[in-house]
Order: sequence, then C-alpha cells, then structure tokens
Amino acid sequence: MLMYLVLGCLMDAMAMIILTVPIIFPVVTALGFDPIWFGVIIVMTVELGLIHPPVGMNVFVIKSVVKDVSFTTIFKGVLPFVATDLVRLVILIAFPIIALWLPARM
Repeated sequence: MLMYLVLGCLMDAMAMIILTVPIIFPVVTALGFDPIWFGVIIVMTVELGLIHPPVGMNVFVIKSVVKDVSFTTIFKGVLPFVATDLVRLVILIAFPIIALWLPARM
C-alpha cells in the first residue's frame, strides 16, 4: 500500500496499475485474498496517492486550472479528503469481510 502512495507522487494512475499489478496480483491471489477486493483496494490507494502531499499530481492539475489559488490553499483543501480516504482504507483493510457483499465470481 505504501508503494502505491509513493508512486502516486510520481506516476499516473493507469501507469501505476499497468506496471505493478502483473507482479503483485499473483502474490496476492496466492496468499488467498479475493481478487475483486484487491482491485478495489488498489484503485482506492492509487487515487489517494494522486492527491496526497507533497506531490499529488491532481493538485498540480487543479493549480493549472485555477491560477489565482496557491498550492498551500489547495493542499489545505485536500487534507480532509486524504484523512477520510485513509480512514476508509484502514476500515477495508482491517475488516475485509465487508467486501463479502460483492457478487460472487462464477
């Protein structure tokens, strides 16, 4: 998970997923984790990596669109979203049973 947070500062979401999932997915499935649950967690972590300080790529996109707002203001506005995303990730990692509502694979 930390790897995706660090990569979020450096890469685009699709690039992160395409480069890392072929390596990590076989390990995760061999450990017995549900692939759908893993996909949900990966997408949430990648998106969190794109907005968290110090180099959230999406923050730079916002700055390029709204030129009269400083980076400090944008990062202050993003912090509540980072906090709630972290809480959501912790809950889903601590209680993977929540993912059982997902439809069963055939």
